[in-house]
Amino acid sequence: MVFRAAFALFGGFIASAGFAQVLSRHEAFRRARELSELGRKMFFDPKLSGSGKVSCATCHDPRFAYGPPNALSVQRAGKGMTRSGMRAVPSLRYLQAIPAFTEHSFEETNGDDSVDNGPTGGLTWDGRVDRGRDQARIPLLSPYEMANENPAAVVARVRKASYSATFRGLDTEVAFALILEALEAWEQKPQEFYPYSSKYDAWLAGKAKLSDPEMRGLKLFTTPDKGNCARCHIASRGANGTPPQFTDYGLIAIGAPRNAEIPANSDARWYDLGMCGPQRTDLRSRGEYCGRFMTPTLRNVALRQVFFHNGVFHSLRDVIEFYVERDTNPEKWYRREADGSIIKFDDLPPEYRGNVDRDPPFGRMPGAKPALTEEEMGDLIAFLKTLTDGFSDGKH
Repeated sequence: MVFRAAFALFGGFIASAGFAQVLSRHEAFRRARELSELGRKMFFDPKLSGSGKVSCATCHDPRFAYGPPNALSVQRAGKGMTRSGMRAVPSLRYLQAIPAFTEHSFEETNGDDSVDNGPTGGLTWDGRVDRGRDQARIPLLSPYEMANENPAAVVARVRKASYSATFRGLDTEVAFALILEALEAWEQKPQEFYPYSSKYDAWLAGKAKLSDPEMRGLKLFTTPDKGNCARCHIASRGANGTPPQFTDYGLIAIGAPRNAEIPANSDARWYDLGMCGPQRTDLRSRGEYCGRFMTPTLRNVALRQVFFHNGVFHSLRDVIEFYVERDTNPEKWYRREADGSIIKFDDLPPEYRGNVDRDPPFGRMPGAKPALTEEEMGDLIAFLKTLTDGFSDGKH
């Protein structure tokens, strides 16, 4: 798969560079590997940033499944290393199967392919780009991240790197396109970005046994009136036998509490509305989309120290407690007005709070019994830990 994808990338580069060259299959694969290796070098090179201190790997650390290496809600970068981002850093693993963004998805649901599953697909928290090269462009040019003034600044930095010979003779536009394509090619390398090497994968293949708590957690994960996690984080193989991705690629509003650790939130008038802005601009007029963010894969979720688009939680336990107690104990999660009333869904303006999902385990009345007990939450966490890549049963 990676060679096919990279071959397509390199073919695009050849065409954009104005070359008319027919490659043999062997030569095409060799060049695809070279393109991926070039992307790897750039991915780990901090000199590509305006500060000279931030590489892609600074925030997308391979030790943490290419996710954030710390518990900061948002990372600090920029040209002077003083700018804070607005969203938590997502993992770059298991993005290869995400479909292009569509407002209306009609994938088969419970045997019925006529059900409109709503907004689906796209990369980033708000689904605003579809290709890895377009995603790579964002941090390179963002003043909050690698802080290059423009594509020419990125190319100028690459021309000073140890791998600069690759760009010799290319004009700025073609060189920048090659940079983006190389990063995309690297992020398609199976061993690094979609290894499917968790204990759960081994269990599905009949090569491992889940413990009793893990099995109980799996049952809770898939039971509709308990965890109901599999509604959005699909845990079963695809119809063609492909491994589960643990996401339905949907964009959904869950009403995460406002996070005071994000500097932008110090302005009470500022809101991150996900699909309808401020970073995504094409759907600003679509109020029904405000508050919706991508459903991330749960693979490697136990390696994370920061959760949800706004990084408001820092442990799996807090996340699960929020899911089962958001509506039964809202006072635990949301701030109060001066009169003592609770401002539920306080990270959304009042007019968009009706967009928030209320399907189980949400939707219970205040004071009701949460969907999961303390013990059950522990079992669910035990199962989620089986989704971490790099499992070994000690026999290999």
